[in-house]
Amino acid sequence: MSTTHRVTGPASRSPVLARRGMAATSHPLATQIALDILKQGGTAVDAAIAANAALCLMEPTGCGLGGDLFALVWDPASHKLHGLNGSGHSAQGLTLAHLKQILGNQPHIPLLGPLSVTVPGAVAGWFALQNRFGRLEMAQILAPTIAYARAGVAVPKIIAAAWNDNLKRFEQGQAQIPQGDGLRTFAPRGRAPLEGEVFTNPDLAWTLERLAVDGRAAFYSGEIAQKLVAYLGRVGSFLQKIDFQEHQSTWVEPVSVNYRGYDIYELPPSSQGIAALQMLNMLEGYDLQAMGHNSADYLHLHVEVKKLAFADRARYYADPDVYPAPVTALCSKDYAAQRRREIDPQRAQARVSAGSLGGSDTVYLTVADSTGMMVSLIQSNYWGMGGGLVPDGLGFMLQNRGAQFTLEEGHPNAYAPGKRPFHTIIPAFVLKEGEPWLSLGVMGGEMQPQGHVQVLCNIIDFGMDIQAAGDSARYFHFGDNDPDGHQMTDGGSLALERGISRNVREALVQRGHQLRLAPGSFGGYQAIYWDRVQGVYHGASEMRKDGQAAGY
Repeated sequence: MSTTHRVTGPASRSPVLARRGMAATSHPLATQIALDILKQGGTAVDAAIAANAALCLMEPTGCGLGGDLFALVWDPASHKLHGLNGSGHSAQGLTLAHLKQILGNQPHIPLLGPLSVTVPGAVAGWFALQNRFGRLEMAQILAPTIAYARAGVAVPKIIAAAWNDNLKRFEQGQAQIPQGDGLRTFAPRGRAPLEGEVFTNPDLAWTLERLAVDGRAAFYSGEIAQKLVAYLGRVGSFLQKIDFQEHQSTWVEPVSVNYRGYDIYELPPSSQGIAALQMLNMLEGYDLQAMGHNSADYLHLHVEVKKLAFADRARYYADPDVYPAPVTALCSKDYAAQRRREIDPQRAQARVSAGSLGGSDTVYLTVADSTGMMVSLIQSNYWGMGGGLVPDGLGFMLQNRGAQFTLEEGHPNAYAPGKRPFHTIIPAFVLKEGEPWLSLGVMGGEMQPQGHVQVLCNIIDFGMDIQAAGDSARYFHFGDNDPDGHQMTDGGSLALERGISRNVREALVQRGHQLRLAPGSFGGYQAIYWDRVQGVYHGASEMRKDGQAAGY
Protein backbone atom coordinates (compact mmCIF):
# COMPACT_ATOMS: atom_id res chain seq x y z
CA MET A 1 0.00 0.00 0.00
CA SER A 2 1.01 3.61 -0.49
CA THR A 3 2.69 5.03 2.61
CA THR A 4 3.39 8.56 1.40
CA HIS A 5 -0.04 9.94 2.26
CA ARG A 6 -2.62 8.05 4.30
CA VAL A 7 -6.32 8.77 4.64
CA THR A 8 -8.00 6.42 7.08
CA GLY A 9 -11.22 6.25 5.07
CA PRO A 10 -14.67 5.63 6.56
CA ALA A 11 -15.40 3.63 9.68
CA SER A 12 -15.12 0.16 8.22
CA ARG A 13 -14.45 -3.41 9.20
CA SER A 14 -10.90 -4.66 8.79
CA PRO A 15 -9.66 -6.53 5.73
CA VAL A 16 -9.59 -10.32 6.12
CA LEU A 17 -6.07 -11.77 6.36
CA ALA A 18 -4.96 -15.31 5.44
CA ARG A 19 -1.91 -17.06 4.03
CA ARG A 20 -3.06 -20.14 2.10
CA GLY A 21 -6.09 -18.95 0.19
CA MET A 22 -8.63 -16.14 -0.09
CA ALA A 23 -12.01 -15.63 -1.75
CA ALA A 24 -14.19 -12.55 -1.98
CA THR A 25 -17.64 -12.74 -3.56
CA SER A 26 -21.02 -11.02 -3.28
CA HIS A 27 -22.60 -13.92 -1.36
CA PRO A 28 -21.16 -15.55 1.80
CA LEU A 29 -22.10 -19.08 0.74
CA ALA A 30 -20.36 -18.64 -2.63
CA THR A 31 -17.26 -17.51 -0.75
CA GLN A 32 -17.42 -20.60 1.46
CA ILE A 33 -17.80 -22.85 -1.58
CA ALA A 34 -14.71 -21.29 -3.14
CA LEU A 35 -12.70 -21.95 0.04
CA ASP A 36 -13.96 -25.54 0.19
CA ILE A 37 -12.75 -26.12 -3.37
CA LEU A 38 -9.34 -24.69 -2.48
CA LYS A 39 -9.13 -27.00 0.55
CA GLN A 40 -9.99 -29.97 -1.69
CA GLY A 41 -6.90 -29.24 -3.78
CA GLY A 42 -8.47 -27.05 -6.41
CA THR A 43 -6.74 -24.07 -7.97
CA ALA A 44 -7.93 -20.50 -7.71
CA VAL A 45 -9.57 -21.00 -11.11
CA ASP A 46 -11.44 -24.10 -9.94
CA ALA A 47 -12.65 -22.15 -6.91
CA ALA A 48 -13.66 -19.12 -8.99
CA ILE A 49 -15.77 -21.30 -11.30
CA ALA A 50 -17.40 -22.97 -8.30
CA ALA A 51 -18.20 -19.56 -6.78
CA ASN A 52 -19.58 -18.25 -10.08
CA ALA A 53 -21.80 -21.32 -10.44
CA ALA A 54 -23.06 -20.76 -6.89
CA LEU A 55 -23.87 -17.11 -7.65
CA CYS A 56 -25.88 -18.22 -10.71
CA LEU A 57 -28.20 -19.92 -8.21
CA MET A 58 -27.91 -17.58 -5.23
CA GLU A 59 -27.73 -14.20 -6.98
CA PRO A 60 -29.64 -14.60 -10.27
CA THR A 61 -30.26 -10.86 -10.17
CA GLY A 62 -26.67 -10.33 -11.31
CA CYS A 63 -25.55 -13.35 -13.28
CA GLY A 64 -26.45 -16.73 -14.73
CA LEU A 65 -25.64 -19.44 -17.22
CA GLY A 66 -27.43 -17.34 -19.83
CA GLY A 67 -24.82 -14.56 -19.62
CA ASP A 68 -21.22 -13.79 -20.49
CA LEU A 69 -17.92 -13.84 -18.59
CA PHE A 70 -14.57 -12.01 -18.57
CA ALA A 71 -11.54 -12.97 -16.50
CA LEU A 72 -7.95 -12.10 -15.70
CA VAL A 73 -5.73 -14.88 -14.31
CA TRP A 74 -2.31 -14.43 -12.75
CA ASP A 75 -0.50 -17.71 -13.39
CA PRO A 76 2.62 -18.12 -11.20
CA ALA A 77 3.89 -20.97 -13.40
CA SER A 78 4.21 -18.75 -16.48
CA HIS A 79 4.64 -15.60 -14.36
CA LYS A 80 2.11 -13.92 -16.60
CA LEU A 81 -1.33 -12.33 -16.54
CA HIS A 82 -3.78 -13.99 -18.94
CA GLY A 83 -7.05 -12.49 -20.21
CA LEU A 84 -10.23 -14.25 -21.34
CA ASN A 85 -13.11 -12.74 -23.32
CA GLY A 86 -15.97 -15.15 -22.73
CA SER A 87 -18.70 -13.16 -24.48
CA GLY A 88 -21.09 -14.41 -27.13
CA HIS A 89 -22.09 -13.29 -30.60
CA SER A 90 -25.28 -12.18 -32.29
CA ALA A 91 -27.25 -14.47 -34.61
CA GLN A 92 -25.49 -15.23 -37.89
CA GLY A 93 -28.84 -15.32 -39.70
CA LEU A 94 -30.04 -11.80 -38.87
CA THR A 95 -28.79 -8.76 -40.77
CA LEU A 96 -28.93 -5.14 -39.63
CA ALA A 97 -31.39 -4.32 -42.42
CA HIS A 98 -33.74 -7.12 -41.39
CA LEU A 99 -33.43 -6.18 -37.71
CA LYS A 100 -34.32 -2.54 -38.45
CA GLN A 101 -37.28 -3.73 -40.51
CA ILE A 102 -38.53 -5.76 -37.54
CA LEU A 103 -38.03 -2.86 -35.12
CA GLY A 104 -39.76 -0.31 -37.33
CA ASN A 105 -39.37 3.12 -35.77
CA GLN A 106 -37.81 1.87 -32.55
CA PRO A 107 -34.39 3.57 -32.16
CA HIS A 108 -32.88 0.81 -30.01
CA ILE A 109 -32.92 -2.95 -29.63
CA PRO A 110 -35.36 -3.59 -26.76
CA LEU A 111 -34.00 -4.87 -23.46
CA LEU A 112 -36.80 -7.40 -23.11
CA GLY A 113 -37.66 -10.21 -25.48
CA PRO A 114 -35.81 -12.30 -28.07
CA LEU A 115 -34.04 -9.68 -30.18
CA SER A 116 -31.50 -8.75 -27.49
CA VAL A 117 -30.38 -12.34 -26.83
CA THR A 118 -26.81 -13.22 -27.82
CA VAL A 119 -25.11 -16.60 -27.44
CA PRO A 120 -24.37 -17.15 -23.72
CA GLY A 121 -20.61 -17.33 -23.26
CA ALA A 122 -20.23 -17.97 -19.53
CA VAL A 123 -20.27 -21.77 -19.66
CA ALA A 124 -17.69 -21.86 -22.46
CA GLY A 125 -15.64 -19.44 -20.37
CA TRP A 126 -15.74 -21.82 -17.40
CA PHE A 127 -14.41 -24.68 -19.47
CA ALA A 128 -11.75 -22.55 -21.18
CA LEU A 129 -10.47 -21.44 -17.78
CA GLN A 130 -10.69 -24.90 -16.23
CA ASN A 131 -8.97 -26.65 -19.13
CA ARG A 132 -6.00 -24.28 -18.92
CA PHE A 133 -5.64 -23.59 -15.20
CA GLY A 134 -7.86 -26.08 -13.34
CA ARG A 135 -6.99 -29.22 -11.42
CA LEU A 136 -10.33 -30.70 -10.33
CA GLU A 137 -13.03 -32.29 -12.47
CA MET A 138 -15.99 -30.10 -13.36
CA ALA A 139 -18.32 -32.52 -11.56
CA GLN A 140 -16.51 -31.78 -8.28
CA ILE A 141 -16.52 -28.04 -8.96
CA LEU A 142 -20.27 -27.90 -9.64
CA ALA A 143 -21.36 -30.38 -6.94
CA PRO A 144 -21.92 -27.79 -4.15
CA THR A 145 -24.25 -25.67 -6.28
CA ILE A 146 -26.18 -28.71 -7.52
CA ALA A 147 -26.78 -29.70 -3.89
CA TYR A 148 -27.89 -26.18 -2.92
CA ALA A 149 -30.16 -25.92 -5.98
CA ARG A 150 -32.06 -29.02 -4.90
CA ALA A 151 -32.07 -28.45 -1.13
CA GLY A 152 -32.62 -24.69 -1.30
CA VAL A 153 -30.79 -21.56 -0.21
CA ALA A 154 -32.03 -18.67 1.97
CA VAL A 155 -32.26 -15.35 0.10
CA PRO A 156 -30.38 -12.44 1.73
CA LYS A 157 -31.62 -8.87 2.06
CA ILE A 158 -29.99 -6.99 -0.83
CA ILE A 159 -30.52 -9.79 -3.35
CA ALA A 160 -34.18 -10.08 -2.28
CA ALA A 161 -34.72 -6.37 -2.97
CA ALA A 162 -33.06 -6.59 -6.40
CA TRP A 163 -35.10 -9.71 -7.21
CA ASN A 164 -38.33 -7.86 -6.48
CA ASP A 165 -37.26 -4.88 -8.59
CA ASN A 166 -36.45 -7.16 -11.54
CA LEU A 167 -39.79 -8.95 -11.45
CA LYS A 168 -41.60 -5.60 -11.35
CA ARG A 169 -39.77 -4.58 -14.53
CA PHE A 170 -40.77 -7.84 -16.19
CA GLU A 171 -44.41 -7.25 -15.23
CA GLN A 172 -44.30 -3.79 -16.80
CA GLY A 173 -42.82 -5.21 -20.02
CA GLN A 174 -44.89 -8.39 -20.04
CA ALA A 175 -46.07 -7.91 -23.62
CA GLN A 176 -42.46 -8.13 -24.85
CA ILE A 177 -41.64 -11.38 -23.04
CA PRO A 178 -42.79 -14.61 -24.75
CA GLN A 179 -44.01 -17.45 -22.59
CA GLY A 180 -41.43 -19.59 -20.83
CA ASP A 181 -40.52 -20.88 -17.40
CA GLY A 182 -39.67 -17.47 -15.93
CA LEU A 183 -42.40 -17.20 -13.28
CA ARG A 184 -42.25 -20.87 -12.33
CA THR A 185 -38.49 -20.62 -11.87
CA PHE A 186 -37.98 -17.21 -10.28
CA ALA A 187 -41.39 -16.48 -8.73
CA PRO A 188 -42.56 -19.88 -7.50
CA ARG A 189 -44.86 -18.24 -4.92
CA GLY A 190 -46.19 -15.79 -7.51
CA ARG A 191 -43.72 -13.11 -6.38
CA ALA A 192 -40.04 -12.59 -5.67
CA PRO A 193 -38.64 -14.45 -2.65
CA LEU A 194 -38.56 -12.39 0.53
CA GLU A 195 -35.51 -11.99 2.72
CA GLY A 196 -34.95 -15.27 4.57
CA GLU A 197 -37.21 -17.38 2.35
CA VAL A 198 -35.73 -20.53 0.85
CA PHE A 199 -35.32 -20.69 -2.92
CA THR A 200 -34.83 -23.93 -4.84
CA ASN A 201 -34.07 -24.36 -8.54
CA PRO A 202 -34.22 -28.04 -9.56
CA ASP A 203 -34.11 -27.09 -13.26
CA LEU A 204 -30.75 -25.40 -12.76
CA ALA A 205 -29.56 -28.48 -10.84
CA TRP A 206 -30.47 -30.61 -13.88
CA THR A 207 -28.59 -28.26 -16.22
CA LEU A 208 -25.46 -28.28 -14.04
CA GLU A 209 -25.61 -32.08 -13.80
CA ARG A 210 -25.54 -32.29 -17.59
CA LEU A 211 -22.46 -30.05 -17.62
CA ALA A 212 -20.83 -32.20 -14.95
CA VAL A 213 -21.37 -35.36 -16.99
CA ASP A 214 -21.13 -34.24 -20.62
CA GLY A 215 -18.94 -31.14 -20.30
CA ARG A 216 -18.99 -28.06 -22.48
CA ALA A 217 -20.55 -29.93 -25.41
CA ALA A 218 -23.82 -30.35 -23.48
CA PHE A 219 -24.41 -26.60 -23.60
CA TYR A 220 -23.28 -25.83 -27.15
CA SER A 221 -24.16 -28.95 -29.16
CA GLY A 222 -25.79 -31.49 -26.83
CA GLU A 223 -28.94 -31.86 -24.76
CA ILE A 224 -28.96 -28.35 -23.27
CA ALA A 225 -28.27 -26.80 -26.69
CA GLN A 226 -31.21 -28.67 -28.17
CA LYS A 227 -33.54 -27.27 -25.52
CA LEU A 228 -32.09 -23.76 -25.99
CA VAL A 229 -32.46 -23.77 -29.78
CA ALA A 230 -35.99 -25.18 -29.64
CA TYR A 231 -37.08 -22.53 -27.15
CA LEU A 232 -35.38 -19.65 -28.98
CA GLY A 233 -36.96 -20.69 -32.27
CA ARG A 234 -40.39 -20.77 -30.62
CA VAL A 235 -40.13 -17.28 -29.10
CA GLY A 236 -38.82 -15.47 -32.18
CA SER A 237 -35.04 -15.36 -31.71
CA PHE A 238 -32.81 -15.73 -34.77
CA LEU A 239 -30.16 -17.72 -32.89
CA GLN A 240 -29.80 -21.19 -34.36
CA LYS A 241 -27.87 -24.40 -33.78
CA ILE A 242 -24.84 -23.16 -35.72
CA ASP A 243 -24.52 -20.08 -33.49
CA PHE A 244 -24.04 -22.30 -30.45
CA GLN A 245 -21.85 -24.89 -32.20
CA GLU A 246 -19.39 -22.29 -33.49
CA HIS A 247 -19.09 -20.25 -30.29
CA GLN A 248 -15.60 -19.98 -28.79
CA SER A 249 -14.09 -18.06 -25.91
CA THR A 250 -11.09 -15.91 -26.83
CA TRP A 251 -7.81 -15.58 -24.95
CA VAL A 252 -6.71 -11.96 -25.22
CA GLU A 253 -3.71 -9.89 -24.15
CA PRO A 254 -4.56 -7.60 -21.23
CA VAL A 255 -3.89 -3.87 -21.68
CA SER A 256 -2.07 -1.79 -19.07
CA VAL A 257 -0.99 1.71 -18.13
CA ASN A 258 1.43 2.66 -15.37
CA TYR A 259 -0.19 4.86 -12.73
CA ARG A 260 2.30 6.29 -10.23
CA GLY A 261 4.47 3.16 -10.34
CA TYR A 262 1.65 0.59 -10.46
CA ASP A 263 0.77 -1.31 -13.64
CA ILE A 264 -3.02 -1.32 -13.93
CA TYR A 265 -4.43 -4.03 -16.22
CA GLU A 266 -7.80 -4.23 -17.93
CA LEU A 267 -9.15 -6.27 -20.85
CA PRO A 268 -9.29 -4.67 -24.32
CA PRO A 269 -12.54 -4.10 -26.25
CA SER A 270 -15.14 -5.49 -26.70
CA SER A 271 -15.20 -4.58 -22.98
CA GLN A 272 -15.02 -1.04 -21.56
CA GLY A 273 -11.93 -1.72 -19.41
CA ILE A 274 -9.63 0.74 -21.13
CA ALA A 275 -11.96 3.60 -20.09
CA ALA A 276 -10.54 3.15 -16.57
CA LEU A 277 -7.00 3.25 -17.99
CA GLN A 278 -7.75 6.43 -19.93
CA MET A 279 -9.14 8.07 -16.79
CA LEU A 280 -6.08 7.11 -14.74
CA ASN A 281 -3.73 8.42 -17.43
CA MET A 282 -5.45 11.80 -17.33
CA LEU A 283 -5.61 11.90 -13.53
CA GLU A 284 -1.89 11.16 -13.23
CA GLY A 285 -1.17 14.71 -14.37
CA TYR A 286 -2.71 16.18 -11.20
CA ASP A 287 -1.74 16.26 -7.53
CA LEU A 288 -4.80 14.50 -6.13
CA GLN A 289 -3.39 14.35 -2.61
CA ALA A 290 -3.14 18.13 -2.46
CA MET A 291 -6.77 18.46 -3.55
CA GLY A 292 -7.96 16.28 -0.66
CA HIS A 293 -10.02 13.12 -0.81
CA ASN A 294 -13.59 13.66 -2.13
CA SER A 295 -13.13 17.43 -2.15
CA ALA A 296 -14.92 19.52 -4.76
CA ASP A 297 -11.68 19.89 -6.79
CA TYR A 298 -11.08 16.14 -6.63
CA LEU A 299 -14.59 15.06 -7.60
CA HIS A 300 -14.88 17.71 -10.34
CA LEU A 301 -11.68 16.45 -11.93
CA HIS A 302 -12.78 12.81 -11.76
CA VAL A 303 -16.08 13.57 -13.44
CA GLU A 304 -14.48 15.61 -16.21
CA VAL A 305 -11.95 12.91 -17.12
CA LYS A 306 -14.76 10.36 -17.01
CA LYS A 307 -16.72 12.39 -19.59
CA LEU A 308 -13.73 12.46 -21.94
CA ALA A 309 -13.01 8.74 -21.59
CA PHE A 310 -16.67 7.81 -22.08
CA ALA A 311 -16.92 9.96 -25.21
CA ASP A 312 -14.11 7.83 -26.63
CA ARG A 313 -15.85 4.71 -25.33
CA ALA A 314 -18.99 5.57 -27.31
CA ARG A 315 -17.01 6.21 -30.47
CA TYR A 316 -14.27 3.57 -30.53
CA TYR A 317 -15.05 0.51 -28.36
CA ALA A 318 -16.50 -2.50 -30.21
CA ASP A 319 -15.88 -6.10 -31.24
CA PRO A 320 -12.18 -6.17 -32.23
CA ASP A 321 -12.85 -8.84 -34.89
CA VAL A 322 -14.97 -6.28 -36.74
CA TYR A 323 -13.41 -2.97 -35.65
CA PRO A 324 -9.95 -3.06 -34.07
CA ALA A 325 -10.08 -0.11 -31.68
CA PRO A 326 -6.95 2.12 -31.56
CA VAL A 327 -6.12 0.83 -28.07
CA THR A 328 -2.46 1.85 -28.05
CA ALA A 329 -3.29 5.41 -29.01
CA LEU A 330 -6.21 5.68 -26.58
CA CYS A 331 -4.03 4.49 -23.68
CA SER A 332 -0.96 6.56 -24.48
CA LYS A 333 0.40 9.23 -22.13
CA ASP A 334 0.58 11.73 -25.02
CA TYR A 335 -3.10 11.27 -25.76
CA ALA A 336 -3.93 11.73 -22.07
CA ALA A 337 -2.01 15.01 -22.06
CA GLN A 338 -3.94 16.13 -25.15
CA ARG A 339 -7.26 15.33 -23.49
CA ARG A 340 -6.29 17.05 -20.22
CA ARG A 341 -6.06 20.34 -22.08
CA GLU A 342 -9.83 20.16 -22.65
CA ILE A 343 -10.60 20.23 -18.91
CA ASP A 344 -11.68 23.45 -17.22
CA PRO A 345 -10.80 23.12 -13.52
CA GLN A 346 -13.62 25.49 -12.56
CA ARG A 347 -16.42 24.54 -14.94
CA ALA A 348 -18.22 21.32 -15.86
CA GLN A 349 -18.21 20.49 -19.55
CA ALA A 350 -21.67 20.34 -21.09
CA ARG A 351 -20.76 18.44 -24.27
CA VAL A 352 -17.58 16.61 -25.09
CA SER A 353 -16.47 14.79 -28.21
CA ALA A 354 -14.36 11.75 -28.85
CA GLY A 355 -10.70 12.64 -29.21
CA SER A 356 -8.81 12.88 -32.48
CA LEU A 357 -6.35 9.99 -32.70
CA GLY A 358 -4.69 10.86 -35.95
CA GLY A 359 -5.61 7.90 -37.75
CA SER A 360 -27.20 -3.10 -14.36
CA ASP A 361 -26.26 -5.74 -12.84
CA THR A 362 -23.28 -7.99 -12.52
CA VAL A 363 -21.37 -10.21 -10.13
CA TYR A 364 -17.67 -9.84 -9.48
CA LEU A 365 -15.48 -12.27 -7.55
CA THR A 366 -11.82 -12.83 -6.91
CA VAL A 367 -9.95 -15.87 -5.58
CA ALA A 368 -6.30 -16.59 -4.70
CA ASP A 369 -4.66 -19.89 -3.83
CA SER A 370 -1.56 -21.17 -2.03
CA THR A 371 0.54 -21.28 -5.23
CA GLY A 372 0.05 -17.56 -5.86
CA MET A 373 -2.54 -17.97 -8.63
CA MET A 374 -5.06 -15.12 -8.51
CA VAL A 375 -8.30 -14.79 -10.49
CA SER A 376 -10.29 -11.64 -11.23
CA LEU A 377 -13.63 -12.72 -12.72
CA ILE A 378 -16.81 -10.91 -13.66
CA GLN A 379 -20.05 -12.33 -15.02
CA SER A 380 -23.38 -10.84 -16.00
CA ASN A 381 -26.72 -11.19 -17.76
CA TYR A 382 -26.41 -7.43 -18.52
CA TRP A 383 -29.63 -5.64 -17.48
CA GLY A 384 -30.65 -7.07 -14.14
CA MET A 385 -31.61 -10.71 -14.46
CA GLY A 386 -31.62 -10.51 -18.26
CA GLY A 387 -34.26 -10.12 -20.94
CA GLY A 388 -37.03 -12.10 -19.25
CA LEU A 389 -36.59 -15.30 -21.27
CA VAL A 390 -36.21 -18.55 -19.29
CA PRO A 391 -35.88 -21.61 -21.56
CA ASP A 392 -38.11 -24.54 -20.65
CA GLY A 393 -36.67 -26.73 -17.92
CA LEU A 394 -33.18 -25.15 -17.76
CA GLY A 395 -33.46 -22.90 -14.69
CA PHE A 396 -31.69 -19.80 -16.00
CA MET A 397 -32.55 -16.58 -17.81
CA LEU A 398 -30.98 -15.52 -21.10
CA GLN A 399 -28.96 -12.31 -21.27
CA ASN A 400 -30.05 -9.16 -23.11
CA ARG A 401 -26.52 -8.04 -23.98
CA GLY A 402 -27.51 -7.50 -27.63
CA ALA A 403 -29.34 -4.35 -26.53
CA GLN A 404 -25.88 -2.76 -26.30
CA PHE A 405 -25.56 -2.73 -30.10
CA THR A 406 -26.30 0.52 -31.88
CA LEU A 407 -28.47 0.61 -35.01
CA GLU A 408 -26.30 3.35 -36.53
CA GLU A 409 -24.89 2.02 -39.82
CA GLY A 410 -21.12 2.36 -40.06
CA HIS A 411 -20.59 2.76 -36.31
CA PRO A 412 -17.97 0.38 -34.83
CA ASN A 413 -20.59 -1.07 -32.47
CA ALA A 414 -23.39 -1.29 -35.06
CA TYR A 415 -25.34 -4.52 -35.03
CA ALA A 416 -24.07 -7.15 -37.48
CA PRO A 417 -24.53 -10.91 -37.81
CA GLY A 418 -22.14 -13.03 -35.73
CA LYS A 419 -20.72 -10.03 -33.85
CA ARG A 420 -19.93 -9.43 -30.20
CA PRO A 421 -21.70 -6.39 -28.71
CA PHE A 422 -19.87 -3.76 -26.70
CA HIS A 423 -19.56 -4.96 -23.10
CA THR A 424 -19.66 -3.11 -19.79
CA ILE A 425 -18.35 -5.87 -17.51
CA ILE A 426 -14.65 -5.58 -16.63
CA PRO A 427 -12.29 -7.33 -14.20
CA ALA A 428 -9.10 -5.54 -13.15
CA PHE A 429 -5.64 -6.50 -11.88
CA VAL A 430 -2.58 -4.59 -10.66
CA LEU A 431 1.09 -5.56 -10.82
CA LYS A 432 3.85 -3.81 -8.92
CA GLU A 433 7.44 -4.31 -10.05
CA GLY A 434 6.25 -7.17 -12.24
CA GLU A 435 4.61 -9.09 -9.37
CA PRO A 436 0.92 -9.58 -8.51
CA TRP A 437 -0.33 -6.89 -6.15
CA LEU A 438 -4.11 -6.47 -6.35
CA SER A 439 -7.10 -8.22 -7.94
CA LEU A 440 -10.26 -6.11 -7.96
CA GLY A 441 -13.57 -5.34 -9.55
CA VAL A 442 -16.60 -3.08 -9.10
CA MET A 443 -19.97 -4.20 -10.46
CA GLY A 444 -22.62 -2.09 -12.09
CA GLY A 445 -22.74 -1.08 -15.77
CA GLU A 446 -21.24 2.37 -16.37
CA MET A 447 -20.21 2.50 -12.70
CA GLN A 448 -17.48 -0.07 -13.30
CA PRO A 449 -14.66 2.07 -14.80
CA GLN A 450 -15.61 4.91 -12.45
CA GLY A 451 -15.52 2.50 -9.52
CA HIS A 452 -12.16 1.02 -10.53
CA VAL A 453 -10.62 4.47 -10.70
CA GLN A 454 -12.08 5.64 -7.38
CA VAL A 455 -10.93 2.54 -5.51
CA LEU A 456 -7.45 2.65 -7.05
CA CYS A 457 -7.03 6.33 -6.19
CA ASN A 458 -8.19 5.58 -2.64
CA ILE A 459 -5.47 2.94 -2.31
CA ILE A 460 -2.60 4.40 -4.34
CA ASP A 461 -3.06 8.14 -3.78
CA PHE A 462 -4.54 8.14 -0.30
CA GLY A 463 -3.11 4.97 1.26
CA MET A 464 -6.42 3.40 2.34
CA ASP A 465 -6.52 -0.32 3.06
CA ILE A 466 -8.53 -2.34 0.56
CA GLN A 467 -11.63 -2.59 2.75
CA ALA A 468 -11.82 1.15 3.51
CA ALA A 469 -11.08 1.92 -0.15
CA GLY A 470 -14.24 0.06 -1.13
CA ASP A 471 -16.44 1.38 1.67
CA SER A 472 -15.51 5.03 1.04
CA ALA A 473 -18.27 7.24 -0.41
CA ARG A 474 -18.42 7.25 -4.22
CA TYR A 475 -19.71 9.36 -7.07
CA PHE A 476 -21.59 7.94 -10.06
CA HIS A 477 -21.76 10.10 -13.18
CA PHE A 478 -24.53 9.41 -15.69
CA GLY A 479 -24.44 10.63 -19.28
CA ASP A 480 -25.59 8.72 -22.36
CA ASN A 481 -23.60 9.21 -25.53
CA ASP A 482 -24.75 9.38 -29.12
CA PRO A 483 -22.99 7.29 -31.81
CA ASP A 484 -20.53 10.07 -32.56
CA GLY A 485 -19.40 10.19 -28.94
CA HIS A 486 -21.18 13.42 -27.98
CA GLN A 487 -22.90 13.58 -24.62
CA MET A 488 -26.62 13.99 -25.15
CA THR A 489 -27.60 15.32 -21.74
CA ASP A 490 -25.72 18.63 -21.39
CA GLY A 491 -23.02 17.22 -19.17
CA GLY A 492 -25.04 14.41 -17.67
CA SER A 493 -25.93 14.16 -14.01
CA LEU A 494 -23.95 13.33 -10.90
CA ALA A 495 -25.02 11.18 -7.95
CA LEU A 496 -23.08 11.38 -4.70
CA GLU A 497 -23.23 8.97 -1.79
CA ARG A 498 -23.74 9.96 1.80
CA GLY A 499 -20.40 10.86 3.30
CA ILE A 500 -19.73 13.61 0.76
CA SER A 501 -20.35 16.90 2.54
CA ARG A 502 -22.99 19.51 1.80
CA ASN A 503 -20.30 22.14 1.15
CA VAL A 504 -18.74 19.92 -1.53
CA ARG A 505 -22.12 19.33 -3.15
CA GLU A 506 -22.82 23.08 -3.28
CA ALA A 507 -19.39 23.77 -4.76
CA LEU A 508 -19.99 21.19 -7.50
CA VAL A 509 -23.35 22.75 -8.36
CA GLN A 510 -21.64 26.14 -8.67
CA ARG A 511 -19.26 24.63 -11.22
CA GLY A 512 -22.17 23.48 -13.34
CA HIS A 513 -22.68 19.87 -12.24
CA GLN A 514 -26.27 18.66 -12.19
CA LEU A 515 -26.77 16.62 -9.02
CA ARG A 516 -29.36 13.88 -8.95
CA LEU A 517 -30.84 11.62 -6.30
CA ALA A 518 -28.54 8.71 -5.54
CA PRO A 519 -29.36 5.48 -7.39
CA GLY A 520 -29.98 2.22 -5.57
CA SER A 521 -26.40 1.07 -6.00
CA PHE A 522 -22.96 2.55 -6.46
CA GLY A 523 -21.53 -0.77 -7.54
CA GLY A 524 -20.35 -3.81 -5.63
CA TYR A 525 -16.66 -4.25 -4.89
CA GLN A 526 -14.43 -7.20 -4.03
CA ALA A 527 -10.64 -7.26 -3.88
CA ILE A 528 -7.62 -9.32 -2.84
CA TYR A 529 -4.28 -7.65 -2.10
CA TRP A 530 -1.10 -9.76 -1.99
CA ASP A 531 1.56 -8.74 0.51
CA ARG A 532 4.49 -10.69 -0.91
CA VAL A 533 6.90 -9.54 1.81
CA GLN A 534 4.81 -11.20 4.53
CA GLY A 535 3.23 -13.81 2.30
CA VAL A 536 -0.28 -12.76 3.33
CA TYR A 537 -3.49 -12.19 1.34
CA HIS A 538 -5.79 -9.31 2.34
CA GLY A 539 -9.43 -9.72 1.29
CA ALA A 540 -12.27 -7.20 1.08
CA SER A 541 -15.98 -7.29 0.26
CA GLU A 542 -17.82 -4.03 0.55
CA MET A 543 -20.85 -3.02 2.58
CA ARG A 544 -23.12 -2.37 -0.44
CA LYS A 545 -23.65 -6.09 -1.12
CA ASP A 546 -24.51 -9.22 0.83
CA GLY A 547 -20.97 -10.49 0.25
CA GLN A 548 -18.05 -11.80 2.23
CA ALA A 549 -14.29 -12.07 2.04
CA ALA A 550 -12.82 -15.11 3.81
CA GLY A 551 -9.57 -17.05 3.81
CA TYR A 552 -7.69 -19.84 5.52
